[in-house]
Amino acid sequence: MTQVYTTLIDAFIELEHREHAALTSASPAATGARQPQRVSSGSPFEATIGFSRAVRTGSRVLVSGTGPVWPDGSCADDAATQAQRCFEIISEALTAAGADLADVVRTRMFLTDRAVANEVSAIHGQLFADHRPAATMVVVAGLLDPRCKFEIEAEADMGDRPSL
Repeated sequence: MTQVYTTLIDAFIELEHREHAALTSASPAATGARQPQRVSSGSPFEATIGFSRAVRTGSRVLVSGTGPVWPDGSCADDAATQAQRCFEIISEALTAAGADLADVVRTRMFLTDRAVANEVSAIHGQLFADHRPAATMVVVAGLLDPRCKFEIEAEADMGDRPSL
């Protein structure tokens, strides 16, 4: 009986290896899989850290942690203006990937001071009042740019909308 089980296990392992080899050797073009679409916002950190502002894969768009920095490198002092700027950048990235704020299903907000929570919450609440995504807001010890009072991530799902 042990020999039968050993033979079955060996056959199963061989089958698993063949399936794995077939999956890993097939190119995305040959399998019909789409390459992720990457969106850049021009942030200097994209090249130095090695990330994209957003990545679309299928119907999902993932927007990286977004700080409130303007193209000239400036950053407002007040939290409400910073929140508006973060969501402007997020909205632009979503648009470049074929989505919009109405497609957002999750946000994550990383605050350096809980004292700004009400201001950030107010902007978030205005933008997402009609479709309230899942959301997380946490206080962290600090961010890469010390001028930023927080950073925001977003995830969108466009359902059955066709690719760009």
